[in-house]
Amino acid sequence: MIRTRFTEMFGVEHPIVQGGMQWVGRAELTSAVANAGALGFLTGLTQPTPEALAKEIARCREMTDKPFGVNLTILPTLVPRPYDEYIDAIVSSGITIVETAGNSPKPFLPKLKAAGVKVIHKCTSVRHGLSAEKAGVDCISMDGFECAGHPGEDDVPNLVLLPAAANVIKIPMLASGGFADARGLVAALALGCDGMNMGTRFMATKEAPIHQKVKEAIVASDERSTALILRSLRNTSRVFGNSVARQAIEMEREGKGIAEIGPVVAGARGRVVYETGDTEHGIWSAGTSMGLVHDIPSCKELVERIVEEAEGIIRGRLAGMAAA
Repeated sequence: MIRTRFTEMFGVEHPIVQGGMQWVGRAELTSAVANAGALGFLTGLTQPTPEALAKEIARCREMTDKPFGVNLTILPTLVPRPYDEYIDAIVSSGITIVETAGNSPKPFLPKLKAAGVKVIHKCTSVRHGLSAEKAGVDCISMDGFECAGHPGEDDVPNLVLLPAAANVIKIPMLASGGFADARGLVAALALGCDGMNMGTRFMATKEAPIHQKVKEAIVASDERSTALILRSLRNTSRVFGNSVARQAIEMEREGKGIAEIGPVVAGARGRVVYETGDTEHGIWSAGTSMGLVHDIPSCKELVERIVEEAEGIIRGRLAGMAAA
C-alpha cells in the first residue's frame, strides 16, 4: 500500500484521483472509483441545477459508502451559473471534499471551510498554485500541458512543471495530465507529488457512463491523436483530434472569433458524442495519455493494477538500482 500526505488527508486507500469531467463525472463512475479505494469526483455542472446535483450526490451515496467529492468549475459564462447555490447543495448534502477549477475559489472558501470541506484546486502554473495555497486551499491538482481540457497558456509539460511547483508549494499536490498507469504514479511521487489525477484513463473503463464507441476510440488512438483548439483566443483546450477540431483550428487560421467558432465547439455537441458514440459529432476532451490506454477494465481492476505494479516498480526496479 502506498501512503502519502494525500491519502492521509482525504481518507482514501490509494493516491489516485478521478477528477471532474463534464458529462462523464456521474454517480456510476464516481462510486466505482470510490469503491476501488481511490477518490472520485462528481462533476457539479454536469447537473443542470443545484437540486439535480443534490439528487446525484444522493444517488452516488446509494452506490458507495467510501469518500467521494464534487468538482465545481468556476468560470464566467454567457448565462451566469448560481455557484453559491451549487455550493449550498454540496454543503447541505454532507460532501466534505470539493475540487475547484477555473477562477480562484477564494470567494467561496469561507463557506466551504465553515462546513469542514477540504478543497483541492486545479492549477496550470506554479504561480497559480502559490496563489491558491495562499488563499487557503488544502491541496493542489497541478495540470501539465499534456492534460485534456484546459492546460493554460504556458505550455509547460509535467516533467518540469511538477518539480518546479514542488520546490515552493508546501501543501499536498496531485500530478495531473498525461497519467494513466503505474509508471505515471511512481513518476508523480518522484517528482514531488502526493498522488496522481487521471481523466482520460478513467473514461476508458467499464463504469464510465459514455458510449462504448468513445471508449474504443480512446483505446484505438495514441498520444498524437489530440488537437489544441482556441489557441488564438488564449482559451486553449486539448480535445480529441477529430474533424470538428480540425474545422475549429481552420476557422482560427482564418481569423474568425468566438461568435463564429463557438457554435462549432459547443459543449452540447460533445454531450451527443458521449451519448450516441458518434465521435465526429462534436468536440470532446481527451489527453495525450490515450497513448497509454490499451484496454477497458473496471475501475477496480484498473486501480488495483496500477497500485500493484507501482509497488513492484518501487520495491523492485528502483530499489535494485539504489542498491547497485
